[in-house]
Amino acid sequence: MTKKDSTNKYLTDYYNQDLEDSRLNSQSGSVEFLTTMHYVDKYLKAGDKIVDIGAGTGKYSFTLNSKGHAVDAVELIAHNINKFTQNIKTLKPHNNLTVSQGNATDLSDFGDNIYDITLLLGPMYHLFTMQDKLKAIGEALRVTKKGGIVFVAYCISDRSILVSGFKRKLFGVKEFIDNGFINPQDFSTKSDPSKIFELVRKENIDLLMTDFKVKRLHYLAADGYASHAQAEIDAMDKDEFALFLQYHYATCERYDMLGYTAHALDIFKKLL
Repeated sequence: MTKKDSTNKYLTDYYNQDLEDSRLNSQSGSVEFLTTMHYVDKYLKAGDKIVDIGAGTGKYSFTLNSKGHAVDAVELIAHNINKFTQNIKTLKPHNNLTVSQGNATDLSDFGDNIYDITLLLGPMYHLFTMQDKLKAIGEALRVTKKGGIVFVAYCISDRSILVSGFKRKLFGVKEFIDNGFINPQDFSTKSDPSKIFELVRKENIDLLMTDFKVKRLHYLAADGYASHAQAEIDAMDKDEFALFLQYHYATCERYDMLGYTAHALDIFKKLL
């Protein structure tokens, strides 16, 4: 089995558990989705054409298509594509919605400078080498028009250590240190395909973006404190949750709030 095959097997086994279709549906889980859409709506214009790279089961694709936008969705995992096509039958989308199987690191089926809005909201979670990360960003930019807006999501390491490690005991922090996945000096992380997710910090993202001709518009905590207090947020009534979202939107770009989020969102404009 090649390295690529083993990577795809880990992802296939993970997403075959049907986790993706409901991940954003709880009140706490919806914060990431609502925040991302809050920022997409800042830049969305009538007639914009969108590509959703790593579309999962179609949450963003269907939402944007329902607003009247042409959306081309690209997804790697066959199980997610099957769910996506089932959702098409159920949700009766607007015209101009397509879905195809593809890899974020190779969008050769798509031409240059096509899309006004490009979403890369899942693939960076599962890319473990600098080469693959650069390819994914490069491909997202290639298919985006000059002046177009690109949205890229990342999994942030400190929240995983705090919540999944120390709080929920989903993994042993000491064990991960012993196995070389956590640096005991600064608690930076490294990963591999068997761990499913690549965890990063903002400095890793800044380094990745160094040579791309872009202008960063926003860098923000997509779910922020919601990922630490899921039970409490799920228990909020409608009015309290609306107030929490108001707070979250007001603070999610504050530098001192960024490191504790589960998901970060980097938003930039293509300059050339």
